[in-house]
Amino acid sequence: MSDTSIHLSRRPARHPSAGWPDRAAHRGVDPDRSVPISAEVWPAFAPAGAESDRGSTTLRGRRGECAVLGGLLAGVRGGRSAVLVLRGEAGVGKSALLDHAVASAADLRVVRAAGVEPEMGLAFAGLHQLCGPALDRLGRLPGPQRAALETAFGQEAGPAPDRFLVGLAVLSLLSEAAGERPLVCVVDDAQWLDQASAQVLAFAARRLATESVLMLFAAREPGADLRGLPELVVGDLGAVDARELLDSVFRWPMDDRVRDQIVAETRGNPLALVELPRGLSPAELAGGFRLPEVLPLPDRIEEEFGRRAAGLPEPTRLLLVAAAAEPTGDPVLLRRAAGRLGICAQAAATPAAKAGLFEFGALVRFRHPLVRAAAYQSATSADRRLVHRALAEAADPHADPDRSAWHRAQAAPGPDEDVAAGLERSAGLAQARGGLAAAAAFLERAAALTPDPAQRAERALVAAQAKLGAGALDAVPKLLGVAMAGPPDELRDARIDLLHARLVFVSHPGREAAPLLLKAARRLERLDVDLARAAYLDTMNAAMFAGRLGAPGALGAGALEVARAARAAPRPSHPLRAPDLLLDGLAVRSTEGYAAGLPILRRALSTFGRDVAATDELRWLWPACIAAIQLWDDGQWDALSRRHVSLAHDAGALSELPLALSARACLELFAGELTAAAALISEARAATEATPGNFAPYGALGLAAWSGREDEAAAAIGATIAEVTPRGEGIGITITEWANAVLYNGLGRYGEALAAAEQARQYPDELGLATWSLVELIEAAARTGQTERATGILRRLAESTSAAGTDWALGIEMRSRALLSGGEFADRLYREAIERLSRTRVRAELARAHLLYGEWLRRQNRRVDARKELRRSYEMLTAMGIEGFAERARRELLATGETVRKRAVETAVELTAQEAEIARLAADGHTNPEIGAKLFLSPRTVEWHLRKVFTKLAIRSRKELREALPLRVETTLPA
Repeated sequence: MSDTSIHLSRRPARHPSAGWPDRAAHRGVDPDRSVPISAEVWPAFAPAGAESDRGSTTLRGRRGECAVLGGLLAGVRGGRSAVLVLRGEAGVGKSALLDHAVASAADLRVVRAAGVEPEMGLAFAGLHQLCGPALDRLGRLPGPQRAALETAFGQEAGPAPDRFLVGLAVLSLLSEAAGERPLVCVVDDAQWLDQASAQVLAFAARRLATESVLMLFAAREPGADLRGLPELVVGDLGAVDARELLDSVFRWPMDDRVRDQIVAETRGNPLALVELPRGLSPAELAGGFRLPEVLPLPDRIEEEFGRRAAGLPEPTRLLLVAAAAEPTGDPVLLRRAAGRLGICAQAAATPAAKAGLFEFGALVRFRHPLVRAAAYQSATSADRRLVHRALAEAADPHADPDRSAWHRAQAAPGPDEDVAAGLERSAGLAQARGGLAAAAAFLERAAALTPDPAQRAERALVAAQAKLGAGALDAVPKLLGVAMAGPPDELRDARIDLLHARLVFVSHPGREAAPLLLKAARRLERLDVDLARAAYLDTMNAAMFAGRLGAPGALGAGALEVARAARAAPRPSHPLRAPDLLLDGLAVRSTEGYAAGLPILRRALSTFGRDVAATDELRWLWPACIAAIQLWDDGQWDALSRRHVSLAHDAGALSELPLALSARACLELFAGELTAAAALISEARAATEATPGNFAPYGALGLAAWSGREDEAAAAIGATIAEVTPRGEGIGITITEWANAVLYNGLGRYGEALAAAEQARQYPDELGLATWSLVELIEAAARTGQTERATGILRRLAESTSAAGTDWALGIEMRSRALLSGGEFADRLYREAIERLSRTRVRAELARAHLLYGEWLRRQNRRVDARKELRRSYEMLTAMGIEGFAERARRELLATGETVRKRAVETAVELTAQEAEIARLAADGHTNPEIGAKLFLSPRTVEWHLRKVFTKLAIRSRKELREALPLRVETTLPA
């Protein structure tokens, strides 16, 4: 359950009122006033159930829920945005609450959509419902966003847009629509949204700020994409409300025991209370009727609706099945399909409307989603195939080929290669529109309809790959089972092993995946060399992520085993590309040592971007950044991390973006650009929230540590350990230990820093962080008088720094040696360290070198020289926001006799990380739409943030930003 769930207590109201389960029109008479309040739509659907609260209409027993919705509507009228998910079981009244909100928003613009179970395989079907009325504003969107949305909706051909780019386009479109009048977006039955629509709408919902947009979702149980959004839990009615609702519907006498039994067995579910007794006579109600106890409550309701539908004329029943199978609500399409069934649609619809089940007008709508489900599920298989065939013939195969192919597939009585091939072709179209989840559904159905066993196995394997890419992990094992059931094929079986291993890695990074990936890579060696080498590189990544929490053999000897196997594998037939060189370099480094792997890794890094497709480069840039860190090559780290972020942005690769932003944020921390790092961390968090994936808050942890904020660092450390331990992500623990060492060295608590760094250095294969921990350990050991211990650690550090030979490496080595040296030699080492580090991007390390040199000079009684170094360090560290080390420098300056004013927090200009990044982009000349595209915000939200920046900086225009921003800015860390 989400931490943002809202639970309303069920207390007896003075005038209890019914939580009517379907529409806002389902209102009748106020118990006090005995006058009609509201009755729109169909009389058959408007019994009783509303009360008046100071002139407004409130659903019976839902005063608290209506108040929540009223507050949100008031907020959107006032310029704020909000999102709320109504969660509760079928029939509890979620749809009624949505309709109540719509009825209360007569002065606002309202757009609606509903998820429908048979349409879950059609990409962006729900999104098209919601955005259709606003598509006339597409021309106002930035070009890439407009193209992404047009491609997603099939209006234009083009490469598949990533979900986050479509999401950004939807956010901009909603913002444009709300510019004229506040907008309310209502999505019912969100649990049945197609995955593409759910991801995009969740992305937009999480980025709302000041657009005057309210998004309301209703779901029985929200899917992974909607989890974490604010929720309102809609519970059953209390006993008093339930009895009064029952009495308001059934006016004839009812045995008290029967009433109590109905209330008890329906558990206060409003729809069950109203619908289940309808088929019973007054005599049965008065004489001891008992509800069946076998079926779950939603099934009982569906059974009742099914019973009523079964009594309709045959043409009406078939029309209901056709409408349930094609949920677009398009009456023209349904009339065409009815004609192919030999049915007059208008005449057949009349009995269903009179029975209170169905509305056939400008739109085709069922009374309740359970009516649709009952109509479809109660039909025979033959009738379902009949209506799907009619719908396939009625659909336009040119304008809507994927929908036509889907209905053809549902109409197929058994395996049919033509239908399966059509689905396979449509899967490609669906993916080209950005609907990976739809492509996976099409491929899954295509596999089921494929008569040839070998072709069926191949299609099932491709479907499993698509399901894995779409995040539908639960469906992958079943499809792999179908693929395994095919005739013997060693390459396919090896690919199955590899996909299974990757599934394990996605689910639990590293712990079980590394051995499985290694096994798959070995098997692929003689079948597909390129695939085998890619699997070996995946295995190394898995082992590094798992770290100390990996399965036995996954690290240490396991990593060495991977490296040896990779080196022994057949060489590729083509010239070595960057990923090949990266694999070779990592393997040689593990088997022959740092110095031997160094030249190969350098060649690999220099090759990136020249002979690798952008999609492949994007996949391997993260390990390339790790290699740059291990090589102490800040220039390559800078270039590769910048390219990683750029490619992820350009490709719209939201799943890759958090990793890219994290690597870049880490560089900015070492560069002393904490404001830029905070903005990147905030962006990474937004990208992570837009998808159901997991990504530990490593960036926020590093930022808190470098900032010297112990409370925030402790909170981030606790959150990180809690998140990574169950996943088996041992690297996360090493990161927390390194961060603790940095934090406590900055605070001057060297014993604690020593303990943390000592733990981190025990796992040398974890992404090079163990080497960084050596640097912190040497400083802490030197400050605690453990010179001999620090000397041994220095020898280990020098194995990489001396071999790397970069200014970063040698600057750190010289600084560390100076800590353990004395006299002129130490002086020379400090000066050389400062000279080398001044030529690098790691400015924070340069500032620390000035600090350590100044501290040493003071202890040598060279106070004048010490003041110069300490003053320089203090100025740099303060400007960077590295407060712990800055305070160390201030204390040392005081010890030299210099007066240093401690900066008061209240004198600083305080911008949030997001405000600082927006201000910087605006100062660089970017427009509001350009800033919004970069930071996943609507232009209106960017404008709102800029107004706050102008107020805080006491400026009036963008022209003044360049001069105002160099002032000392205190950045608020993201929560």
